[in-house]
Amino acid sequence: MCDTLKKIIKVVGIIAAVAAVAAGIYYVVTKVLPCKNKVEDDDQSDYVSCSCCDIDDPVQVEA
Repeated sequence: MCDTLKKIIKVVGIIAAVAAVAAGIYYVVTKVLPCKNKVEDDDQSDYVSCSCCDIDDPVQVEA
């Protein structure tokens, strides 16, 4: 009887450990990783520095 109880406790412990690892991975993927790739929503994030956009005199094309 005692050996059977030890085997059952061992199996339950292994299942609990696997569930804890899965919960930890889920937490890291959903909470920690998206913060690293977060982009602020402001005008500075859409700014493109290009000298061709700063032309004061537009070029006239004659057809």
